[in-house]
Amino acid sequence: WAFKQLWDKGLIYEAYRVVPYSWGAETPLANFEIRLDDATRPRQDPALTVAFTLDPLPSDPGPLKLLAWTTTPWTLPANLALAVGPDIDYAVMTDPAGELVVLAEAVRARYARELGDATPVAMLKGRELAERSYQPLFPYFEGHDNSFRVLAADFVETEEGTGVVHIAPGFGEDDQRLGEAAGIALVVPVDDEGRYTDEVADFAGMNVFDANPEVIRYLKERGRVLRHETYDHNYPHCWRTDTPIIYRAINSWYVRVTDLTDRLLAANAKINWIPEHVRDGQFGKWLEGARDWSISRNRFWGSPIPIWRSDDPAYPRIDVYGSLDEIAADFGVRPTDLHRPSIDELVRPNPDDPTGRSMMRRVPEVLDCWFESGSMPYAQLHYPFENVEFFERHNPADFIVEYIAQTRGWFYTMHVLSVALFDKPAFANVICHGVVLDADGLKLSKKLRNYPDPLEIFETLGSDALRWHLMSSPILRGLDLRIDRDGADVREVVRQVLNPIWSVYRVFTLYANADDYRAVWRTDSENLLDRYILAKSHDLVVSTTGQLDAYDLAGASATIQGFLDALTNWYIRRSRERFWNTTDTGRSGEVDADALDTLYTVLLTLAKVAAPLLPFLTEEIWSGLTDEKSVHLQDWPDPDELPSDPDLVTAMDRLRDAASAALSLRDERGLRIRLPLAKATVAGADTAVIAPFADLLADEINVKSIELTDDVEAFGSFRVQPNGRVLGPKLGPEVQTVIKAAKAGEWTANDDGTITVAGHVLSGDEFELALVPLDGVAATALPGNRAVVVLDTEVTPELEAEGQARDLVRLIQQERKDRDLDVTDRIALQLSLPDPLGVSLRPHFDWIKSQVLATDVTVDGTDAVSGQIGDHTIGFDFTVT
Repeated sequence: WAFKQLWDKGLIYEAYRVVPYSWGAETPLANFEIRLDDATRPRQDPALTVAFTLDPLPSDPGPLKLLAWTTTPWTLPANLALAVGPDIDYAVMTDPAGELVVLAEAVRARYARELGDATPVAMLKGRELAERSYQPLFPYFEGHDNSFRVLAADFVETEEGTGVVHIAPGFGEDDQRLGEAAGIALVVPVDDEGRYTDEVADFAGMNVFDANPEVIRYLKERGRVLRHETYDHNYPHCWRTDTPIIYRAINSWYVRVTDLTDRLLAANAKINWIPEHVRDGQFGKWLEGARDWSISRNRFWGSPIPIWRSDDPAYPRIDVYGSLDEIAADFGVRPTDLHRPSIDELVRPNPDDPTGRSMMRRVPEVLDCWFESGSMPYAQLHYPFENVEFFERHNPADFIVEYIAQTRGWFYTMHVLSVALFDKPAFANVICHGVVLDADGLKLSKKLRNYPDPLEIFETLGSDALRWHLMSSPILRGLDLRIDRDGADVREVVRQVLNPIWSVYRVFTLYANADDYRAVWRTDSENLLDRYILAKSHDLVVSTTGQLDAYDLAGASATIQGFLDALTNWYIRRSRERFWNTTDTGRSGEVDADALDTLYTVLLTLAKVAAPLLPFLTEEIWSGLTDEKSVHLQDWPDPDELPSDPDLVTAMDRLRDAASAALSLRDERGLRIRLPLAKATVAGADTAVIAPFADLLADEINVKSIELTDDVEAFGSFRVQPNGRVLGPKLGPEVQTVIKAAKAGEWTANDDGTITVAGHVLSGDEFELALVPLDGVAATALPGNRAVVVLDTEVTPELEAEGQARDLVRLIQQERKDRDLDVTDRIALQLSLPDPLGVSLRPHFDWIKSQVLATDVTVDGTDAVSGQIGDHTIGFDFTVT
């Protein structure tokens, strides 16, 4: 049906043309098939520089030989012409045998070894060589009309070879065009299996690639070879048989893609490509230069081209069929097998032949399988014979996905046929992903086993981990992904994504179950942290909804992971004491309903949002939190069910940035987080935003006080680092002026985040700002360079003692966990402390008791469990009371 539609629209034609040909599969290929992934790869071939003797003219300084270069010696027996560039300068040189040879002046140095540095005897323009005749290298086609002439051609260049191109019109696209323009009939002395025919008597029956050495030997014996070398190049191969292709003239049926170019580009503009750059880049550029599509294949099996043609040219007729009904009407039978050979048995007299002798027979070709795959959207529904309303309601398809090489394959053929048939794209959204490689950059191979066993990953790390690793990776933005053989990258997903989500769920169930508390969905808590995480959940739903609607799975993954950081490393940690209220004498008596209800609400929201990306983990959490059906049967969350507070979210996120910067400073200075410091200073534009939450920041980074100031210069200055690689193409020589001014500190910051240097406004990746702290100052910049954080790093004895108390609590809490104590279990604690440490810790015993749920603390010399606090070795033990 589709073929008949194209025929009726005048988009199908037959031509005898040079096309990529697979002698392994014995069929022509479409141009895009030799550009599929791995179809073109490195190969070594012989390269010959061969001398063609020109027929003499009286003006010649002597007998002239024109030097031509080729990497396909097997095509030389079919040589019918030579091509030169009309405006190229050609030098007449003396070769080692004293004979005169002609080659492009621009390539003379390339042949210094053979020709030395002799001065040219004469110089000729290419047009002066045009139309001269020469002696054939081989005798097979002597006397062929209009052949063995030098022709002028614009495609001749001097980047490789001699500036003279050997022309075999039956084996090259440019060769065919040039030969036809010169009135040279094609000769194609190679059969369907890539072997020379009897026309090439000396090599008949030999595969053309196997014949290369024999052709070279033949020419060397006759003194025709100036240079024989090995040529490394990328060469197209048949994607099915892995054999190197040849270019060969063959009869084929074509779709007039070049008639559709404007419509193809217009329809492409309506498609949402992920990544977006493929639309106007790899796919768009391909459409702009797309050639007519060879859709016929010389194979026994396949969907037959539905053309019946008269077998007598004296009575020409062509019938094209688009349905079984049409075939039945003409042939009187309704075939049940549409494949060869049964379909070829349908023969009828030619209605246009009054003699009744000629017959209508099906043409022998079958359809390219890419025509079939390109027809998938309607063919799968047997449209237009069935499901008309369904197809038209669902065309174009909402979504497809394949890897990036299909811009030359399935994406392309579906697009061409859909535009030709329906004048619309075949798909509305497409994810065009990259390729998974091993750690060394090689494609995954069953033979090499250079990848982790997926089933083993499912069993050990879980399918969610592998799913997330792929969904969140650059592979969904058209880039390649390297995967470790031992699955280390997938293991990182467990550590950074799955375990944190499970830990949040565990925190909730641990504390809710401890008090037998039944949480409910609530969004009305007045607690600052609750308000923040609820508003953050609102933003999570908004962002992931937009990203998933746009098929940006990697973006949605990044948003969820960013939310996890806020949930686990901020909300849960800052709310720890609210989940389990204790005093030095025991529990406070009341669970914090706001905290548990808020966390329950957030978990339900997170489970729904992450369900498409982590289907098994979210199902487990959902079933543990609710009595409802599967999370995958729930409605997608509505952001309006959660409070929105953009000002609070912005302020708290900046506070988290300040905390992260301060903790990084601690790490750089070797100041452990349990060691309190006297003061931290936040200087710059963010101080007003952070001020209401200074106490939270102080507690998070473990400092006694927070100081806020606008005076950044009291602690350091910013240095501008222009990005010369980005600015160079934009500014040209002026980039050096910008760099020099930046080094001198001659720049100003603008309110919109840009800077002005030497009269130029820089933005985005055109520059970086680096903080240069004053000597002795522990300072670092916040993201966006709007503020800096400064730590007072002086540690007094009192601060050191408080830090030691925190270290002791950590040791005891770890032992509680190792002994599998319940969070409600009270203990009696015994300590063994060296004198200096005992003196410094004693003032903190009440605080230590409250933190580890101890009813009593005694220092009795026990050493049941040993631990290290700084340079001191301690002992401790406890019993459950």
